[in-house]
Amino acid sequence: MGTRSAPRSEPSTPGPTVAARMNRLPITRTHRMATVAVGLGLFFDFYEIFLTSVLSAVLVGEFHLNKAQLPAVLASTFVGMFLGAVLLGRLADRFGRRGAFLAGLGTYSLFSLLGAFSGGPWMLLGSRFLAGVGLGAEPALADAYLSDLLPARRRGRYIAWAYTLSFLGVPTVGFLGHALVSLAPLGFAGWRWMFVLGSLGALVVALLRGGLPESPRWLESVGRNADADAIASRFEAEATAAGHTLAEPAADPVPPSRVGRLRDLLRPPHRRRAGMMTGFHLLQTFGYYGFGTLVPLVLAAKGYPVVQSLLFTAVTFLGYPIGSALSLPLVERFERKYLVIGSCLAMAALGVGFGYAGSTATVLVLGFAYTAVSNVFSNAFHIYQAEIFPTSLRSTAAGSTYALSRLSTAAMPFVLVPLLDHAGASALFAVVAAAMVAIAVDIGAFGPHTTGRALEEVNAETGDTPAVAAGSPVGE
Repeated sequence: MGTRSAPRSEPSTPGPTVAARMNRLPITRTHRMATVAVGLGLFFDFYEIFLTSVLSAVLVGEFHLNKAQLPAVLASTFVGMFLGAVLLGRLADRFGRRGAFLAGLGTYSLFSLLGAFSGGPWMLLGSRFLAGVGLGAEPALADAYLSDLLPARRRGRYIAWAYTLSFLGVPTVGFLGHALVSLAPLGFAGWRWMFVLGSLGALVVALLRGGLPESPRWLESVGRNADADAIASRFEAEATAAGHTLAEPAADPVPPSRVGRLRDLLRPPHRRRAGMMTGFHLLQTFGYYGFGTLVPLVLAAKGYPVVQSLLFTAVTFLGYPIGSALSLPLVERFERKYLVIGSCLAMAALGVGFGYAGSTATVLVLGFAYTAVSNVFSNAFHIYQAEIFPTSLRSTAAGSTYALSRLSTAAMPFVLVPLLDHAGASALFAVVAAAMVAIAVDIGAFGPHTTGRALEEVNAETGDTPAVAAGSPVGE
């Protein structure tokens, strides 16, 4: 890739920034459409993440996987997601959020379809890896894009709505797995149909997203001021046509434009927050994906047969959209930093309880409660991670740090599956609890406050918008 990035238009002139114009807006029809389109794309991210885990016991029988091969198949999607998160997150800051969205969903749709025709474990592993590349940056891109579009006072609630929609993908894959694994519609094994459905659904969402606007904040950050102005004007026209009276935006000068560089995350003022999120993402997977991806194996280890364990998994997975819905009144009412910390500690306690649970009722209640709380946690941190970096680095920072969670999740089966086999569910969830407590300490010590604040204000605290001599290149 060369050094040139997005084309630049006219030089910056004094006047209200696009950010100031977007922050004073009410929620418009385009805001709502973007929230739905982003949520539907995230639906397939979670569908894909939990698909292989739901089918793990079935795939062991289908391809005669041994204990060495199963972790590799489970990990392949996440290794692909790691690469996709780094590459597509970076491309989104250089060439735009919209194009990265479409490239990712198109890649996923193609290789998910190919995965349905896998004739052996190696083709399955390769197709899951490449499908993972396509979806790797989906959450980070979603967080950055919606943070760019939404006004500060409604940002948290609408991002939480997008994730609430997306989490319907988790019980969907659970109930589909329970319904289809023993069937072969049209002579095609039920588990293969689950890959086909994921592919076709993602293609429909890609077509829907084709009508979304580019982020005006990103356009301004790369010097495409006329394009940024046109999109901001479109939002303003929608608002006034709906009967809203708009306040005058702050007349701040437009900052000189520069595309952020990956190495900027390793330097002040971004280094502290990038380090905080690096530690966060290396550990959060043990609590979030560690439970969701391994719960069918945990239930099997507790003695439940495959079909019954899939039903219990599906019921437990109902906590994902329900917990996400419960977060809606919380993400704007409470400081998001403390919401992340509180939900971490609750997950630690519930996970230990689930590990020791013996009765069916206790397993279902604690499993449901764990997934519900974990999605308050998930919504809070997805909103939070995009707020604490400037526009010029938002997708790069969210994508590259979030990519570590994909890599950590890829390594997790090699750590947690043997731990489950040799020490049992209680030891596994003790490790999960320790990871969640460490996250709470990390965010508590280094995280800024963000709820209800403009992105520019949050990032000004670290010098992300320092005063510079005229013409000096800065980010947002």
